[in-house]
Amino acid sequence: MYEYICFDLDGTLTQSEYGVIGAAEYALNQMGIKEPDKKKLLRFIGPPLYVSFDEFYGLKGDDVEKAIEYFRSIYDTKGYMESPLYDGIEELLDKLKQAGKHLLIVTSKPIGMANKVAANTGLDKYVEKIIGPDGEMKDASKAALLRRAIEYAGSDTSRMIMIGDRLYDIEGANEVGMDSIGVIYGYGSRDELTVAGATYLADTPADILKYTL
Repeated sequence: MYEYICFDLDGTLTQSEYGVIGAAEYALNQMGIKEPDKKKLLRFIGPPLYVSFDEFYGLKGDDVEKAIEYFRSIYDTKGYMESPLYDGIEELLDKLKQAGKHLLIVTSKPIGMANKVAANTGLDKYVEKIIGPDGEMKDASKAALLRRAIEYAGSDTSRMIMIGDRLYDIEGANEVGMDSIGVIYGYGSRDELTVAGATYLADTPADILKYTL
């Protein structure tokens, strides 16, 4: 059985679209880019910011840094508070914690901001460790973050599982040899998670219990 349950944050525990869309739209506008289709801004949920600005809008070098600064000027002050928990998440975490599971958050969101989101939503009552990129971390891929989780747990990956809504979560888990649960209720799709190689799929937060208890 899995003893260490690693959760992605955005799109898995929290509905972060509200704050992220507003911050992304502001940053793009400041860089002279208009995005008429707000649904496309959902692509900012999951990958690191520099990946989103680069791959989706072609920003490079200093322009990426400027765009990230604009994004954070909005998100870090008020946007992070617009991230309610999905229905059923508190019940899920409570059952897992009562069962003696070690709950971790493994996110591409900078660690300082992830801590603020956890405190604002009450997630900090349930998780024992939040792992996210810090200033010393050159590789912020999900695989690199999961390696930190493995080091923290002092465990082999057979006793750990990663839960996330995007291909980055699943591919990262596969890279480190960890099982995974792809959640359909988040911002990815069933096809995306299946192609990425998720070990299991969950349509709702309650479905996660089928594989973790």
